[in-house]
Amino acid sequence: MRKTDYFPAPLLFLLCLFLFLTPSCFSQNSGPDNFWNKVRFGGGIGLGFGNGSFSGALSPSALYEFNDYFATGAGLTINYSKFRESKLLAYGGSVLTLFNPIPAVQLSAEFEQLRVNRELEVFNGSNVVEDNYWLPALYMGIGFGSRNVTVGVRYDVLYDTETSLYADPWAPFVRVYF
Repeated sequence: MRKTDYFPAPLLFLLCLFLFLTPSCFSQNSGPDNFWNKVRFGGGIGLGFGNGSFSGALSPSALYEFNDYFATGAGLTINYSKFRESKLLAYGGSVLTLFNPIPAVQLSAEFEQLRVNRELEVFNGSNVVEDNYWLPALYMGIGFGSRNVTVGVRYDVLYDTETSLYADPWAPFVRVYF
């Protein structure tokens, strides 16, 4: 059995507890009428075309800003890729915490849990190999930018060369929240 064949519920629970409760220790008291004024929406869209291939991704998310330094939120992710002999569908969710020690610098921690379904045709389509598993990722990142847009790089500390969707644990990112 592969180490990603299970859903690490205790790890996910502890991480969510940490990510959601830590910023609240530093937040200011705001009334319920101010809640939606502190929620920001954003996410990412990706499209890729190549020689006999297509890739698309959609990742909406929402953040709650506790104060000028801390924000936390959740997101959904769906990725679809089709290459000559293979198909991939990955979907799931994530929790994200952002820390801005100064306005231009953003540190981030994001736990993402995806369900991956892969199909690979071998021997000219005479045989199909299917692979379905849970893929956890824990990204630590740093970015630079303005209040709405951040550009940076993140590193997946749980990266696994056999199961990851990406070729490298380092990944650039652009975050946009309104």
